[in-house]
Amino acid sequence: MIRVDLDVMLARRKMSMTELSQRVGVTMANLSILKNGKAKAVRFSTLDAICKALSCQPGDILIYEEETP
Repeated sequence: MIRVDLDVMLARRKMSMTELSQRVGVTMANLSILKNGKAKAVRFSTLDAICKALSCQPGDILIYEEETP
């Protein structure tokens, strides 16, 4: 399972979801879906823009975890 730690990076960068939304050009609704782990997919262009805005690597916000049965 892939866990999204977007709120952690936002807190580290002292950035709001609104500011990230404006910088990346993605709606607040779509960022919220991603942040809450409800997204089924993410475009590389979106991931690239998020990483650029937050000055981070994809691995800083996307974490793989084993699913427990």
